[in-house]
Amino acid sequence: MGLYTTVDNPCERQKDFCINCNSNFMKVRPSIRKVVISKRFIRDLKDREIVNSIVRNILDCSRLEYHELHKFEKNVNGNLIFRAKKGKMHVVYGVDREMRIIFMRAIRNFVQYKKFLESEREILKMVARSRSVD
Repeated sequence: MGLYTTVDNPCERQKDFCINCNSNFMKVRPSIRKVVISKRFIRDLKDREIVNSIVRNILDCSRLEYHELHKFEKNVNGNLIFRAKKGKMHVVYGVDREMRIIFMRAIRNFVQYKKFLESEREILKMVARSRSVD
């Protein structure tokens, strides 16, 4: 999976309500066609195979190994920010106005995770950088 890839919608093949899907995510999921993986996300995980596995599992919506999958965190200037939690790891991703899902960070420290969420400027920078990938 590259830094920028096109994705199909598994919700079209599954039943109306995907396992673990949050209602905020279900509203935007059918419109998502592209995935952007930030360099910071890759750097946080340090392994391309793990990155691909996490991205696939989150996009599939039916994996039971995540707690709080697609938990809505906040709206930052029209960009919806979500999180998936697996063990102590918080995977932060967002859906921008162009309906692309952007994997931003994978953070194992809760304090750093909260600090990242509070920094709207950093989130907006990551969204802006993802547009330059196009």
